Amino acid sequence: MRRPRTASAGGSRGRRACLDFDGAAPSSSGQDIRFSTWEREFDSRRGYFARTNVPHTPYRVGLRDVHVWAVASAGVQPEIHLGGITLQTFGICFALAFVAAGAVVARRLRELGKPADWAYEISLAAIAGGVIGARLYFIVDNYDAVKHDLLGNLFSGSGLVWYGGAIGGAIGVCLWAWRRGMFNAVLLDLCAAPLAVGYAIGRIGCQLSGDGDYGEAWDGPWAMAYPNGTVPTHQTVHPTPIYETLAMGLVAYLLWRLRDRYRPGILFAIYLVLAGLERLLVEFIRRNPDVALGLTQAQLLSVGMMLAGGVWLTASARRGGLARAAA
Repeated sequence: MRRPRTASAGGSRGRRACLDFDGAAPSSSGQDIRFSTWEREFDSRRGYFARTNVPHTPYRVGLRDVHVWAVASAGVQPEIHLGGITLQTFGICFALAFVAAGAVVARRLRELGKPADWAYEISLAAIAGGVIGARLYFIVDNYDAVKHDLLGNLFSGSGLVWYGGAIGGAIGVCLWAWRRGMFNAVLLDLCAAPLAVGYAIGRIGCQLSGDGDYGEAWDGPWAMAYPNGTVPTHQTVHPTPIYETLAMGLVAYLLWRLRDRYRPGILFAIYLVLAGLERLLVEFIRRNPDVALGLTQAQLLSVGMMLAGGVWLTASARRGGLARAAA
């Protein structure tokens, strides 16, 4: 029986020390278990950490730690094996996020008197732009590690960055809207609730795969370890993907309920404020490094979102109010 874990909940770049279970199951007397160390080193061709052969060093943990590991393992499933096919749970949730967002868009398009089939076109434009943007962002952000094989990394199936995907997806949807003559504030409102829905489902994929988006060390009542994650940790931490799924699910519900109450563009401004606030707060208990003013990169972007949304709402209120005119 062998299960990997990281020796710390550190970052996901460079070389990492990990542990393997290397002994019999503990007895009721609570005897210690022997583990062995190995290392995981960044594989630039695949975009993730791969195991490397290094000398093994003994390590001992107590029965309580093994119990925590066993409980946490049940909630993390990076891969599903069906016969000879291996499916990534993050990829499954990624696809489900687009399906759910597309369904919400189709429903709203019918309410607006537009062709529901446009939802498929919007989804395809977002997927194409998102994948291209995520890959390009990954190449730029990790250039030193991938410069020896730019073409191979460009078409690799891994190494997708959320920020690049968001930018690329937005560009793809804007190009579609320009072609369809819908490049206006109505388009922004149309995308508000679906964006929140997609984000919430995407974070389920982060939770299932244990991809390193979990939070800081914590021993609270619902703390979790991710010993079998793609970026594993045996230490219990805040399960921040769950927090984000719940928060953005509530945001999506609120935006959907408000869809007919405000003038065009206001709903999207509300989305900017709420989505920015959610990410700003959750980053305080995540493991990302500070980059400026004591804030992480995600928090700086979140502050920008909140400021943009707040200025938008303030300016709209001064120009004639936020509510939709009575029919």
